[in-house]
Amino acid sequence: MRFVELTAEAVEGALRDWRPVASRSGLVALLPESGKDQVPLLQAAAARHGIALLGAIFPALLRGDCFVTDGAWLLCFDTMPPHFLLPALNEGDEPAGARLLGTVRQQLAESTPEAGRPTLFMIFDSMVPNVSSILDDIYLALANRVEYAGVSAGSESFLPMPCLFDATRVVGDGVLGLLLPPAMTPLLAHGFVQPEHSMGATSTRGNRIATLDWRPAFTVYQEIIKAQFGIDLTPENFYQYGVHYPFGLLRANGDVVVRIPVALEADGSLHCIGEIPENALLVLLQAPPAGGNACIGHLAENLAAVQGPMADRPLLAFYCAGRRLHLGEAARDELRQLAEATGATPLGGALSLGEIGNTVRGGYPMFHNATLVCVPWSPQ
Repeated sequence: MRFVELTAEAVEGALRDWRPVASRSGLVALLPESGKDQVPLLQAAAARHGIALLGAIFPALLRGDCFVTDGAWLLCFDTMPPHFLLPALNEGDEPAGARLLGTVRQQLAESTPEAGRPTLFMIFDSMVPNVSSILDDIYLALANRVEYAGVSAGSESFLPMPCLFDATRVVGDGVLGLLLPPAMTPLLAHGFVQPEHSMGATSTRGNRIATLDWRPAFTVYQEIIKAQFGIDLTPENFYQYGVHYPFGLLRANGDVVVRIPVALEADGSLHCIGEIPENALLVLLQAPPAGGNACIGHLAENLAAVQGPMADRPLLAFYCAGRRLHLGEAARDELRQLAEATGATPLGGALSLGEIGNTVRGGYPMFHNATLVCVPWSPQ
């Protein structure tokens, strides 16, 4: 993991120091939105060195306990894992899940077996509206043949922007993926606690909730926030509070998946980041404070249990943009807690727009909001 300035000289210097073996090596680049015009610089460098390239553009990057909007993380693989980039995932006659599944099966067939399961790590364009359904399709076919993890990239404005690239293309509305080795199994945490009161999502479509308990969604949302937290919610202040009081989607295993409401329509329907199945049970959550409910400590313990002590090892982390919006400056406290609890160095990654993974290893893959995803960096 190398953090570099986005200049030809800095990138070339990093590649010279790394000394990749062209026939096997590859690079995954994480860029901030402000650096999106520098993708051709990385493509030219990869071409000069004859190495594989994949990358994604995020609202910002993580560097230690800071969120930065310049530079780039270069994730260097001496042996590039099986990988792919699929643009325009929902176009054409073939369903998105089937299309992605066919590509993953091909990569698995061509990969070298290792002890333990590989991780299918996916980076979606945040404009892809049906990530949860795609994950369902893949899991129903592959089950526990792989671990599942990933994030969404793009602009924090949620406006369309080509945000995924390889050595020759920059695309949108797609997904890139890698089959990471077992030593890089990611873990996820959010620290939300499930309250007792639940409601039914009685009419939904994709990420839109039309009614809760057969009444306009916003009306019910207003009433519960008023009753539980004493807040007078209006259409004008809705976005101010939505990130602090998201919905929780209840799962059969007792876990809760966070869904942040981000848009309100005139008919009282709400749009969330991520799909809401019809008739799903929802709860109203209160976002925890930084490190609340021992979230960071539990994440560090789970990392150590799965991958051994993390002290002085690099750690790749993805931090939800909605979580940072909720915590403000205290989000940096969580990054400091993560570094101290794990002892990892360097700590780097990106600000994500949705996360994929499980709170327990081997669980059903879910599309989350407001979480942290951590990947022990052991690419050899």
